[in-house]
Amino acid sequence: MLKVIWMSDPHFSYEGDILGHDPRVRLESALDHINGNHSDASFCVISGDMVNQGTRENYEAISKLLEKLDVPLLPMVGNHDDRKLFRKNLSLPDTCMKEFIQFSVSTPSGFIVCLDTLKVGSDAGELCQERLDWLRNVLENNADKPVYIFMHHPPMAVGLPMQDADGLADGDVFLDLVSKYDCVKYLFIGHVHRPISGTIRGVPFSTMRSILYQAPAPRPEWNWDTFKPSEEAPNIGVITISDLDVNLQYEQFCRFEEGTYPK
Repeated sequence: MLKVIWMSDPHFSYEGDILGHDPRVRLESALDHINGNHSDASFCVISGDMVNQGTRENYEAISKLLEKLDVPLLPMVGNHDDRKLFRKNLSLPDTCMKEFIQFSVSTPSGFIVCLDTLKVGSDAGELCQERLDWLRNVLENNADKPVYIFMHHPPMAVGLPMQDADGLADGDVFLDLVSKYDCVKYLFIGHVHRPISGTIRGVPFSTMRSILYQAPAPRPEWNWDTFKPSEEAPNIGVITISDLDVNLQYEQFCRFEEGTYPK
């Protein structure tokens, strides 16, 4: 059995708060929870937006804090990240692409693929031809193994009107590719700060809450002018994979009030 801890969207900052939430308190609480309850995990994936702003200070600070984690880390980029500073401050597998933060990890239970969907200068994402060709090659070479894909941007609309506008550009191209390969068993997606599950082109997917702040549900209606985080506690994901069976537990690691400021 493979056990993976999944965190997403820490939006870390070395000082101050993000929308009334303290990213240092929240991340440290998550790490303490993982170390105390899930040190038997094979690794921890953080599916993008490691920092809220791509500065040297933020990457140096999050790198230092993540040294507390007792399990190996697989960090990923999101739309708030900077590839150069990311690579300088965070360790990556030897399989990582040279130009992109995109890599794979082989395990006895299957192949883990972590994609780079960053589109520089945009909140939306993209997979250029070079990244798609890399993915196609991985799927061709591992067609006899189960493949589990982690990515930051959703390649389809997930029913969140404000976030759906900033998903993966040309997501149909990605979906056309992965749906051709029976080896692709699951998509794990960040970015939206809400838990959603379903299937797309027959492939199961789940999204993840942020470990910092949560986006509200689509009803009552809201827009970016009226946006404020919902008062929901953060989660990590605990993924177990055994004989192609995938179980994802959304696990609360602290109270909502921990690391929030009264308004």
